[in-house]
Amino acid sequence: MRVRLDYGADGLDVDVPDERVTVIEPRFRPSLEDPRAALLAALRAPIDAPPLGELTARGGTVAISVCDITRAQPRREMLEALFEEMPAVLAEDVTILVATGTHRRNTPAELEAMLGADIVRRCRVINHDSRDASALVHVGETTTGVPVYLNRLWLDADLRITTGFVEPHFFAGFSGGPKMVAPGLAGLQTTLTLHDARRIGHPMAAWGITVGNPIHDDVREIARTTGVHFALDVTLNRAQQITAVFAGELFAEHRAACAAAKRDAMREVEFPFDVVLTTNSGYPLDQNLYQAVKGMSAAAQVVKPGGTIVCAAECRDGLPAHGSYGEVLASRPGPRELLAMITAPGYSMPDQWQVQIQAQIQTRARVLVKTSGLTDREIRAAHLEPIDDVAAAVRDALAAAGPNATLCVLPQGPQTIPYLAMRSRSHEDTAHVESTTLS
Repeated sequence: MRVRLDYGADGLDVDVPDERVTVIEPRFRPSLEDPRAALLAALRAPIDAPPLGELTARGGTVAISVCDITRAQPRREMLEALFEEMPAVLAEDVTILVATGTHRRNTPAELEAMLGADIVRRCRVINHDSRDASALVHVGETTTGVPVYLNRLWLDADLRITTGFVEPHFFAGFSGGPKMVAPGLAGLQTTLTLHDARRIGHPMAAWGITVGNPIHDDVREIARTTGVHFALDVTLNRAQQITAVFAGELFAEHRAACAAAKRDAMREVEFPFDVVLTTNSGYPLDQNLYQAVKGMSAAAQVVKPGGTIVCAAECRDGLPAHGSYGEVLASRPGPRELLAMITAPGYSMPDQWQVQIQAQIQTRARVLVKTSGLTDREIRAAHLEPIDDVAAAVRDALAAAGPNATLCVLPQGPQTIPYLAMRSRSHEDTAHVESTTLS
């Protein structure tokens, strides 16, 4: 059986065995016939909020948060719809804030590709910098003790609008919505607490869970107490085309978007697999190894203890070079030692959350990585096993697991999140699984 994996911009074709293989993909949704019309309709008839035109009828300053380069958000289309519905707002009164969180700044060329040359020319576009104290304002603490530092330009605006796209997230439940405030526009100290070892290790900090998730609970509180006046989110298909639009009051529209994303992207399976082949959804999400942990996490939901995860992620930006991910990985000889360090009282380091999740996965399963952007030495230094031939690695892992070994393939990586059915099944019950496809 030949499957096409989302890998970089061009994809990767791989032959896998025909027997005892389950291919899991999101339920396909065609793109909207007229995305512009759908965006405008949502802005004119929003969920639990006045139409955007009414909110902006008197003009004033506007701050709009958008995703950074690691996300496939259709920013230009969404911004153009917003501008069309805000005729009273002058372009010079609009600040577009790239919600980088703790990620690197986006380059001028990237900003132009993301937003369009005309928008970059007409509006003020700012990369949020979580480490720039002069650009942040301390606005208090959450009820659970998270110190809240947010972007000054965001807080100073008369009208604050979040834009994003919604998909399952490996520890915050879902992306989009309130995450476009924090951690998107938050200070490093805020993010370090939101993503501390206790919260990351909590059983409810998982794919598809928001309420009761200690991270998302705090994220919602920050957005609620600091104020978002309007929100716009979309869902996307594999071609990164808009499939649905949600607009209005932040939490109401985000709940609706999450419900739609869950229906399409989260798939129940009845048993765990010996081998899981995954990706990190191709470019732009698989730009670096840090982001590729999401693909590993999707696979970890359904791999057997002691099984094998094979992850194909291009990683054109390496680890990446910025941030502390590589530094944290290099500070201990293996996953168990890393977990002991990260969970020790008082430990706090940027990017520790990604290393913690990676290490948790590696204590459960062997992880092999196919990448074009990192050397074998760099992969090994990250405590992972490099491979060059995905098909051969899958065959070898299945052979090592025995004659009845089962394989799961996630061609789109974390665009599909499999999860185990509540009832347990023994290995003997699942030994003779036929090839299936869930899509």
